Amino acid sequence: MAGTFNLRSILDTNKLTVPNFLDWYRNVKIVLRSEKKAYVIDYPIPVAPTQGQEEYDQFDWETLKQHLADNEQAVCILLASMSAELQRQHEHMDAPSIIFHLQELYDKQGRTERFETSKELFGCKLAEGMAIGPHVLKMIGLIEKLASLGFNMDHELSIDLVL
Repeated sequence: MAGTFNLRSILDTNKLTVPNFLDWYRNVKIVLRSEKKAYVIDYPIPVAPTQGQEEYDQFDWETLKQHLADNEQAVCILLASMSAELQRQHEHMDAPSIIFHLQELYDKQGRTERFETSKELFGCKLAEGMAIGPHVLKMIGLIEKLASLGFNMDHELSIDLVL
């Protein structure tokens, strides 16, 4: 339990403000991953069947129950790491809805940074007479930067770009 507390403490010192959305989101994912609850921000809550006895009988009620419990904990973690105003705006949402809404509001900075990094990566050309090693390291750095910004490029494409 001590490990969980230490990881949650990173959210105490990095509360969400407008300019730090990307850093806050990365920290939230770290905390939720450590608590095995990261899936709730990526997948909506399963919907129980409303018609048909067979579908009702076959529905995985335990998975729904666990997802609801994990969502509730994730919402608490998200809300606790926000300013009071953001808490009021999001207190009645589930975890995926909170993340989607915050991305719509504050991820413009991330989009711009992804665009600029992609533009630099796809425009990389080895200048005549330049050493290959530093050029390849620069490209790998740009690919890794894109991954940290939420754009995970296909491994084959990464290799093709460097070559």
